[in-house]
Amino acid sequence: MARMTLDQLVAQLQQMHGDKLRCVLLYGSAAVGEAIEQRSDLNVLVLVDRIDPAQLEALGATARGWSEAGNPPPLELTVDEWQRSADIFPMEYADILERHKVLHGSLPAEMRVSRHDLRRQAEFEAMGKVLRLRQGIMRAGTDSAQQLDLLKASHSTLMVIFRAAVRSAGERAPADRAALIARVAELSGLDPAPFARVHALVRGGDAKGREAEQLLFGTLAGMERLTEWLDTYDPGEGA
Repeated sequence: MARMTLDQLVAQLQQMHGDKLRCVLLYGSAAVGEAIEQRSDLNVLVLVDRIDPAQLEALGATARGWSEAGNPPPLELTVDEWQRSADIFPMEYADILERHKVLHGSLPAEMRVSRHDLRRQAEFEAMGKVLRLRQGIMRAGTDSAQQLDLLKASHSTLMVIFRAAVRSAGERAPADRAALIARVAELSGLDPAPFARVHALVRGGDAKGREAEQLLFGTLAGMERLTEWLDTYDPGEGA
């Protein structure tokens, strides 16, 4: 069975929402050519004038087809919700605004994300990741395969947090992950080596001996350091 394409998804969204559809955009790694084959999802944001539960229900077959192609269901928001919720989803919105490709229509009026909101959520997410890494270390024990799986599964989320940390400082986040890791290290004082090595492993390869354990401990230490920096950093004014 052929997998649903982006063009097919957009066509079905247009058919279902009609003139209430304002914008469909692809966001994340795939939108900027950073997708890893067979690993990266295609994330789609849909902005409409009004959301009718009956229409959402009718989109069931479309959502299932898109999910069967290995992607999460489209994220649907009204234009009003999009414009007034940047303060509660600053990391997500900053990432979407910087890393997107419009597939249909256009984004509404300029969205501004507060650096104060961004720093606060980045600290929250970084501390949450610290706690989950500690739990993961306990679950994995000394099993190197589980340790490596934990590192690879965590890497993408850590890069989202890293981009938010750089944006909190009023800078554009580097598209290249190696440069991103290096810049976060400069800002926060964390050791970039474990993150750079995991990035290489995510793209292919395996850890040797007890390397996974050492990388996991180094990643945890780096995230603890980043959390401390975010807690004390004053982003000043700006968006």
